[in-house]
This record gives sequence, C-alpha cells and structure tokens, in this order.
Amino acid sequence: MKRIGIIGVGEIGRAIVMGLCGGGGASPSPEVFLSPRGARTAAELSARYEGVQVCADNQEVVDRSEVVIIAVPGPSRHEALAGLAVDGDKTVVNVMSGVGNDEMRRILGTDAAVVRAIPLPTARERRSVTVTFPSHPVVDELFDLLGGAQPVADEAAFDVYSALTGTLTTHYWYLATLTEWAVGQGIAADDADRYVRSLFQGVGRSLSDETRSLSRLAAEHESPKGNNERIRTTWFDPANADALHKALDGLFADLKRPRGEERRPA
Repeated sequence: MKRIGIIGVGEIGRAIVMGLCGGGGASPSPEVFLSPRGARTAAELSARYEGVQVCADNQEVVDRSEVVIIAVPGPSRHEALAGLAVDGDKTVVNVMSGVGNDEMRRILGTDAAVVRAIPLPTARERRSVTVTFPSHPVVDELFDLLGGAQPVADEAAFDVYSALTGTLTTHYWYLATLTEWAVGQGIAADDADRYVRSLFQGVGRSLSDETRSLSRLAAEHESPKGNNERIRTTWFDPANADALHKALDGLFADLKRPRGEERRPA
C-alpha cells in the first residue's frame, strides 16, 4: 500500500493524512494524493508533508492511487463523484455517514472492493479505533497504522457504531455548558475553560486503562453521598438516560434507512 488518494479533505481527511505522514514510524510514509475539494487544507498538508500532492481533479486522485478514501459530505456525494471511473483493481474506502456499500458501488459504477469505515479525529495521533465493514486486509492494515481496525460482521453492527459516533459533539457541548455555568457564578471565562479542560483530560487518560470497565471507573471516581454521586443521580437520572437511549434509537433507525427515503422528524 504505497499510494493513497483522499477525495474530500475535511476534518477526517486531514486527520488521516497527519496520522499517515506525521507519525514517524519505521516504515516510509505512503504517497498521498488529495482532491482539490477543501483547497486550503489540501494545500497546507501538501506544504507540510513530503509525498503529499494536490491533484487537479478527483479523477486524477483515483488514477494515481491504489486505495481511494471517499470522505465528502453525504449530501454532496453525487456532485463530487459524478463521472468518476474507478477500475476494479482499486480499493475504495467509504467514510460517508449513512451511505452503504451497495449505494457507493451504484454511484461509482464499479466492481472494485468497497469498505465502509468510521475513522475518528484521533487518527492524527494514531489513536483511532476504526470500525470497518467488511473486513479487508488492505483497509484493515491501513487503519491498524492509525490506531487499530475493528471489523464488524454486517452493516447493522456498523450502524450501531456510527450512531455512537454521533454523540461526540454532545460531549463537547456538555463541557461547554459546565464552563458557562461557572462563568455565571462569577468565574473568569478563561479560568473556567482551563479548569474544565484539565478536569476531563484526566478522564481521558483513565479511559486508556482497559482492565477496568466503564461502570467500574465511574464507581471508583465517586464516594457514597459525595458530590459526583449527587450530580449523577440527580441530573443523569432514569428519565435522562431513557431520553439518550431514545435519541440513539432514532439515529440508528435513520442510519439503517436507505438514502433518499424520508427520515423521521427530529
């Protein structure tokens, strides 16, 4: 795997390039060919890393690559991929949310291998556990370099993981809400922001200990009738937990529904 193309150089495309080319591993970095979409990011990555090139158009990305990662926003897929010719000896990695492998083959009109994947922004530090379907040796090798591939048995399981990924920005807004509350109590915004970041960076480090379950980690961070138990039981009560389950159920149902069908109102 020496030549990788990326069509759609947004946050995930950027993270993949940084992980592949900035990790300082023993093996040489692959050649990476970027589409002109996201021109500013593509140009910045090309200037930073040797072997990263911006192509004139998406067809050139495909022609020069062995593995083609398609990371355009789902609503833009037809416009971005229209007219592309993808030979059968290529490997296509589909990272578009809600776009199944069968639909991807129809859009591209190809019999090339197509693999869905959910790379995370932590691919830039080679710490992304990337869910893939179906398992494919070339694609799994690629994501092993970026933190580890986690193949699943079918697209239903894949959609479960995709729904979990949809909770990421909720976590950031939770932290932002804590900061806003502290500011409302008279704490300077910069001080509140710094403290909340420090508090939850510690949580992130504890998550690396996989010998302890998540429920055990929670239990070990609170004492009976203590402050943590009070907030957990009064704010994250059964009704709140049920609301989260229902939100995930609704997202999961939409992810299973083929594109083009009307989605349920939020």
